Amino acid sequence: MKNKLHSRSHPASPSPAPRHRGTAAGRRGAALEIGVAALTFIAGAPSELARFLALTGIEAGAIRAAAAEPRFLEGVLAYIGGNERTLLSFAESAGIPPQEVENARLTLAGADDERQEP
Repeated sequence: MKNKLHSRSHPASPSPAPRHRGTAAGRRGAALEIGVAALTFIAGAPSELARFLALTGIEAGAIRAAAAEPRFLEGVLAYIGGNERTLLSFAESAGIPPQEVENARLTLAGADDERQEP
């Protein structure tokens, strides 16, 4: 299923407000969406999940709580980007260019910075 990151609108419900990807908050929100999608991708593939757990040392039961942390999702994106096969497979399933994974990781790396927009 391509383009999982974009919400589907239902005729009877109002469409959500567009995200302002040009703003820091919009970029951060988009990066968080990609991070969550990447974690979902990993969780959906037993061999990938086993590899992720082995490499990170996190216990499966701790993932749900950790997923609320931008720094954890940054690590998930680093994991995805660290293996070309995994990166290309995830990017295809998410309907995004592979470079967006690294862009999202970099955004989340600065997510805790207290930068003000001009």
